[in-house]
Amino acid sequence: MTVLDYFTLEGKTAIVTGGGRGLGAQIAEGFAEAGANVVICSRKVEACEEMSDKLKELGVDSIALSCDVTNPDDVKDVVNRTLERFGTIDILVNNSGASWGASVVDMPLEAWRKVMEVNVTGTFLMSQEIGKVMIEKGGGKIINIASVAGLGGTDPRYMDTIGYNTSKGAVITFTKDLAVKWGQHNINVNAIAPGFFPTKMSSALIEHGYDRILEQTPLKRLGTNEDLKGVALFLASKASDFVTGDVLIVDGGTHAM
Repeated sequence: MTVLDYFTLEGKTAIVTGGGRGLGAQIAEGFAEAGANVVICSRKVEACEEMSDKLKELGVDSIALSCDVTNPDDVKDVVNRTLERFGTIDILVNNSGASWGASVVDMPLEAWRKVMEVNVTGTFLMSQEIGKVMIEKGGGKIINIASVAGLGGTDPRYMDTIGYNTSKGAVITFTKDLAVKWGQHNINVNAIAPGFFPTKMSSALIEHGYDRILEQTPLKRLGTNEDLKGVALFLASKASDFVTGDVLIVDGGTHAM
């Protein structure tokens, strides 16, 4: 083997939640380019279907499934249909997410619960169900999409998102604890903490705080459609077999300021 062989995903099957658009779509495309079959699921199945068709053009197999990650029945259905189609699950990316902008005193309880349910409970349910498959097969890779917002506080002038920040901090702790719990099963559990990437969910925030964001980013730019592919591929591939419980920050250096 050469070093490049450690990055191939040939013969692997990956599930990417929220993979129809944004960061999930970028990661799904990277996996397909590396040879993996990819299952894309979210509540917006039409976007997943469009992305799935695009991945098939890369020469891999792909299916799009409807899934509310907070619904245990939906999660089990995705797992069962993936196993029926591909026979195994090697990689899980917990990418589905929600946010809500409001000051702490004005944050509606219903909105808080929604953000926590999608970002934290959804990550737990997907990991729990797919973990059963990985434990039985003797290994796997779980990648949780956290955020730099989960590393500490954010300036309320452009990011007043107490629920989102709290949920992503929980995802980071969940990642570390699950890595400890499941290391004995040869399951690697890691997280990616992206900085500011232009997506539908972040567009208003970036527009409002663009100048401040760039001032606090040493590389003086936002993330692009290519900046997560290699990071996710590393954590999904054999190249990261001795890496678990880690949080890989992809923010252009903001966290170093």
